[in-house]
Amino acid sequence: QLQLVESGGGLVQPGGSLRLSCAASGFTLDYYAIGWFRQAPGKEREGVSCISRSGGTTTYADSVKGRFTISRDNAENTAYLQMNSLKPEDTAVYYCAARFGPLEHELGLTENWYHYWGQGTQVTVSS
Repeated sequence: QLQLVESGGGLVQPGGSLRLSCAASGFTLDYYAIGWFRQAPGKEREGVSCISRSGGTTTYADSVKGRFTISRDNAENTAYLQMNSLKPEDTAVYYCAARFGPLEHELGLTENWYHYWGQGTQVTVSS
């Protein structure tokens, strides 16, 4: 069974950091681009970041540039989202997603570009 499982969410104070993990089971991430999305209460889900199949290219939403870093470790079959300088407006459920077989450096931040989704992990930024 193909599955993505997010972890690492929690409650953090403004200015703090969290690292989210996205572990794949039932398939290898080598052939997939990985994206992170988030959905805040009452808002639509938005793309946060994407890393290409090769790991050589990345993209970020303007709202997180300079604060978030996406990475992948194919040996561990896991992708990560390092989140620094967190703000209350970063509060959301964070989802990882995977797209099979993109071009080596291809990126995407739209939901319908992805094939598989995790169940999400809650991130709350509050004092």
